[in-house]
Amino acid sequence: MNEPTTAQDRPAPTERPLALVTGASSGIGLELARQFAEHGFDLVVNAEDPAIEGAAEELRAHGGEVRAVQVDLRRSDGVSELMAAVREAGRPLAAVALNAGVGHGGRFVDTDLAHDLGIIQLNVVSTVQLAKLVLVDMVRAGEGRVLVTSSIASEMPGAFQSTYNASKSFLQSLTQGLQEELRDTGVSLTLLMPGPTDTEFFARADMEKTKVGQGAKDDPAKVARQGFEALMSGESRVVGGGWRTRVQEAASKVLPDRAKAALHRRMAEPDA
Repeated sequence: MNEPTTAQDRPAPTERPLALVTGASSGIGLELARQFAEHGFDLVVNAEDPAIEGAAEELRAHGGEVRAVQVDLRRSDGVSELMAAVREAGRPLAAVALNAGVGHGGRFVDTDLAHDLGIIQLNVVSTVQLAKLVLVDMVRAGEGRVLVTSSIASEMPGAFQSTYNASKSFLQSLTQGLQEELRDTGVSLTLLMPGPTDTEFFARADMEKTKVGQGAKDDPAKVARQGFEALMSGESRVVGGGWRTRVQEAASKVLPDRAKAALHRRMAEPDA
């Protein structure tokens, strides 16, 4: 006859995996966080704006723990504050979505230098800092998944959006190099390559009076779902969005750079 099971004998409940999502107050980042929450992850979510608190409250409705960290990743101490909050959770990150990014349109000689440097600081420098910190831990543990949000724009010389496109090209190259370096470590990296997406990006980038700003855009929820599924499947790269983005990707593979730069000018040059 079996003895009755006591509380002490029962195994502890399975701990939910922990994910970090940057740029999670709106747009693709919020939708990525929602994907993680819906699939049983606890979360640390970050953005520079106060809306991250409301986003965290919404995400808690899925039953997991969600910690909001409002810091500006353009500051090195912001990166440190975010990682300190992650470590306070006392458990390893199972997945990371390095999604925070910003853009700014206009002719390079006319744009404010502070805007250009802010793009580099957020899109490039903070991503490198965070990638270094999380990947060291993941490689040591022999497991982990990292999603890096680049852009289809990374494959086109970015006339009238030059610093942004260059920053996304950096992320694409960085991720592809890391994929090769880490291929036997148990850690996977996935590139998410969205096209124009219906977010606040174009308003914040002062690009509402451009053809790309006024044109059709993809649903951020669809882009995030594609990115999440690719991440969990260990895919190296996924184009996010619908057929327009796939046409743009196909064109970028066959057009010479000068033609792509001219095409980008038509999309990104402000209307007179």
